[in-house]
Amino acid sequence: MIPPLRLATWNVEWFNALFDDADMLLDDDGWSGRWGVTRAEQIAAIGTVFARLDADAVMVIEAPDTSRHRSTVTALTVFADRFGLRTRAVLTGFANDTQQEIALLYDPDRVTAVHAPLDSPLAPRFDGSFTVDLDNDARPDTVRWSKPPLEVTLTAPGHGSLSLIGVHAKSKATHVDGPPDRLRQVHIANRRKQLAQCVWLRARVDQLLARHRPLLVMGDFNDGPGLDAFEALFGRSGVDIVLGEDGAVPLFDPHARLAMAGPSAAMPATARFRHDDRYLSALLDYIMVSSDLAARQPRWTIWHPFDTRACYDDPVLRSALLHASDHFPVVIDLPPPLATPGGGPTS
Repeated sequence: MIPPLRLATWNVEWFNALFDDADMLLDDDGWSGRWGVTRAEQIAAIGTVFARLDADAVMVIEAPDTSRHRSTVTALTVFADRFGLRTRAVLTGFANDTQQEIALLYDPDRVTAVHAPLDSPLAPRFDGSFTVDLDNDARPDTVRWSKPPLEVTLTAPGHGSLSLIGVHAKSKATHVDGPPDRLRQVHIANRRKQLAQCVWLRARVDQLLARHRPLLVMGDFNDGPGLDAFEALFGRSGVDIVLGEDGAVPLFDPHARLAMAGPSAAMPATARFRHDDRYLSALLDYIMVSSDLAARQPRWTIWHPFDTRACYDDPVLRSALLHASDHFPVVIDLPPPLATPGGGPTS
């Protein structure tokens, strides 16, 4: 019997700050990038969550840095060895200069994975640039990814070959002080770039769907339907764009569907941020799938320490999720393809 394929995406806050310049863990009592959490506490918490996930592959958002003196692959290999994780192989794509890489941590005994960037006039490689007129004002915007998406061909026995795209879209946070007019300008510029990145990403989605590739788009979009007041200026969110609009072949994510149902719907959350004396929750992380994968009836789970009962009822896991990151893992358990009457898989 072919077991389901467990895939996950997880934004691990300040993962890079847990390693020195030799890519060794700083497993000590110094403060981590997480408020009130030591490096040793965060390292232990991340290791606990990865082990409990027991995934076949995890798209790690904000993975450790690749630069002149540092290596994402070495750092994550060290981490996997420290905790005896079966997801011990590491795949990276185009490095960036933000100290927040995108990497696939996977079990080489269960799956194979290769970096598979595509390029076309309509959807250039993600380490290039893209031009789009977002608001039909005859003034095209040229955009680059600060964190180029990771395109992966992943193969698993009994599941065939899948295309994965790991995403960390532009944050819409301002990170600046100033008068209201200045803050508004920055908000609009950030949203414009975030939407342009999602238009580019959707062009790649269309390219893969035209090739009939089973597809998962997974990661942190820093956006969602109805997430902020500036969405009304452009008429849609980045998530709307990537899921498919105006007759495009749709992708599916059940949490996005709930969010689109309106304010009266129960709103899922994948992130929890400390703000002054309270916490704010948001739906930022998604696993979107093509219709052929949706037809397998996969199961999505947000590993939220308070909203998901299995996480809340496990004190060790609940504490680890709260200490590890301000985002929580999103998991999909994907059954194998259904057999056709002739005995072959449907995808």
